[in-house]
Amino acid sequence: MENNVDLFFFSWVEANLRYAILFVPLFAFAEACIGIGLFVSGVFLVAVSSIVIDQQLASLPVIALLAFFGAVAGDHVGFYVGRWVGPHFHHIGVVEKRKASFERAEKLIRYYGPFAVFIGRFIPAIRSIIPALLGITDFEKVKFSILDSLACLLWATALAAIVYGLDNIF
Repeated sequence: MENNVDLFFFSWVEANLRYAILFVPLFAFAEACIGIGLFVSGVFLVAVSSIVIDQQLASLPVIALLAFFGAVAGDHVGFYVGRWVGPHFHHIGVVEKRKASFERAEKLIRYYGPFAVFIGRFIPAIRSIIPALLGITDFEKVKFSILDSLACLLWATALAAIVYGLDNIF
């Protein structure tokens, strides 16, 4: 099954090569966005970025910049969804029943929030969830934007290094 998905994906990208550059910010956004990010692997972004480099459709700095903007947009969607849900979150039945546990978790998120932005950006399993959790806890908007932009800049640089390495190995 997994092999069929890979074959379909690569066939589709090759058939739509003229749009491949647009897939870079799209996949960066999708893997960072709350909900969608749980189902979209970063492997797709690396693969598309590698194809774009291989086909000389864009330079490595352009790919990193596009991925950066896609990631920042995805994180901010999650953050603002968290802020929107935040006031209602504490009134959900499951949360009310486990109020003490959720209060401890929120306290940890508030305390370690700046670190969570950076750590969450580099761990695929939680990448799309951390911004929403920070939004729920009323983390400062400007502080989140600055920290997230820095984290996404580091992440985009790491993506560029991976794509560069793959391009030079293969």
